[in-house]
Amino acid sequence: MSNPLQRRGAAVEPREIMQEGDAGVRITWADGEICHYTAPTLRRLCPCAQCVNEWTGERMLQPREISDALQIADLQIVGRYALNFKWNDGHETGIYSFRLLREMCDKKLIAEASQRRTE
Repeated sequence: MSNPLQRRGAAVEPREIMQEGDAGVRITWADGEICHYTAPTLRRLCPCAQCVNEWTGERMLQPREISDALQIADLQIVGRYALNFKWNDGHETGIYSFRLLREMCDKKLIAEASQRRTE
């Protein structure tokens, strides 16, 4: 059976990306799904090589290290495939592909990561 995101195709394409102040982002996907991402949650799930070991996939960044008050300092679209966030903690190397962002929403990783702050 194929991956649902591969079958959906256009569902991985954002129709609208709206920064919600410094605290988060809302993405409306081509299939109509709307996902809300908070700044601290996105930072806790950063996919960059500083935050995730490239060889093992082990998360190097511990969720408790990220303040719930973290903010988005800047947001850029990368080509037609990703977003890059600059955080007010100085971190800016994570490239969040649209596929990854949609998977976060579909798998409810957003809610899980926001709860990890206390772990």
